[in-house]
Amino acid sequence: MKVRRAETDDAADACAVIRQSIEELCQLDHGGDQTCLAAWLSNKTADNVRRWIRQTNFFVAEESGSIVGVAAMTDAGKITLNYVAPHARFRGVSKALMLRLEEQARSLGVSECWVESSQTALRFYRALGYVSSRRSDALPLTGSLALVLTKPLQGP
Repeated sequence: MKVRRAETDDAADACAVIRQSIEELCQLDHGGDQTCLAAWLSNKTADNVRRWIRQTNFFVAEESGSIVGVAAMTDAGKITLNYVAPHARFRGVSKALMLRLEEQARSLGVSECWVESSQTALRFYRALGYVSSRRSDALPLTGSLALVLTKPLQGP
């Protein structure tokens, strides 16, 4: 598996991974509710992903030339995306992407990363050392509450 900075040409494939991951792996969060799912997916378009690639620290994980995971973070250390293709789950893809984001954060002088975790990803983030900070406001697309998790970053 190779983790690299995303290019705008990756947008369509990255978008497909994000959408598949939400639809198939995030059942705990959307519960199969089509209204909730449609809201969550509403901004997951290739055009938006292309914009996110240009505007954020956006990375992809690939195997044999295919994108199997995506992750993004703002320059302030907020993790905005972390999704894995359903067929690549439990193979270290998300962990590799998170380690790359944390490395990028350190290089930007950020001392702490934070994420508004879905219920599906909560155990994963905690296993990486993220701790509960507070409940956020309702997430804009789904209306559900997310738990804000933070992780202080050590040196390289």
